[in-house]
Amino acid sequence: MTEYPVSGDLARLSRAKAFGGWQETWVHSARSTDTAMKFGIYLPPQADDKPCPVLYWLSGLTCTEENFIVKAGAQRYAAEHGLILVTPDTSPRGAHLPGEDESWDFGTGAGFYLNATQEPWSRHYNMYDYVLDELPTLIQSEFLTSDKAAIAGHSMGGHGALVLALRNPERYTSVSAFAPIAAPTKCPWGQKAFGNYLGEDPSSWEKYDSHLLIQKAQIHVPMRIDQGSADNFLKEQLKPELLLEAAQSVDYKLEYQTREGYDHSYFFISSFIGEHLAWHADYLKG
Repeated sequence: MTEYPVSGDLARLSRAKAFGGWQETWVHSARSTDTAMKFGIYLPPQADDKPCPVLYWLSGLTCTEENFIVKAGAQRYAAEHGLILVTPDTSPRGAHLPGEDESWDFGTGAGFYLNATQEPWSRHYNMYDYVLDELPTLIQSEFLTSDKAAIAGHSMGGHGALVLALRNPERYTSVSAFAPIAAPTKCPWGQKAFGNYLGEDPSSWEKYDSHLLIQKAQIHVPMRIDQGSADNFLKEQLKPELLLEAAQSVDYKLEYQTREGYDHSYFFISSFIGEHLAWHADYLKG
């Protein structure tokens, strides 16, 4: 993997024409993570001459900023609706922390969209601050955007999208997720990540668990979740039933669809991403 310097200006790494717009990849020095961070951005043709709303997409375990760009087929729909798509990486890279690359579900590629409090992770693993504040500030300063934003994601990224929207409902017009980790305090992936990043006190994990946060929500952001019935992570890791039960207990209206026969892959995402972008566009332009 190429390592980029932590110092220096925002730099564009690639650019390709797609559906009348431009798919680009950029790198910059991030304060939140104290590393270089890459992100993708799709600029629809409408962004040539007018501000467009932004959809932030958060990817899942092992992914980079590239997976959604090349596998989801979302650019076609973003061009149709005039949406800017921003796809950050899933973790800091190049921090060279001990144990960072020993497992696929923790460390590199597995930032879990939280702010770590435990050493040595707390210096770099602050993806919550990066996605909530630093990256949007950069996007708004460098690109022609409107003041409207939505957020979506898959698996670990679905977890991140739900948490960010539930904790910051004023920031997003809508939130959607494909196969999110809906109750991370109750599943092995979440318990491993939270225990290492946040410490062993489970009370410190609660602010990053959507099935707990939704019970306290004062503002209800429009929410949509799609889940494949053939997802091999459904029972042990994702646990959407806990989120649905919590939402029902407080009358939080969310759209939930089971997609029969679909698994956890990008074949699932690419099959329904058009519906999700059209759904977000209604709120972003409303």
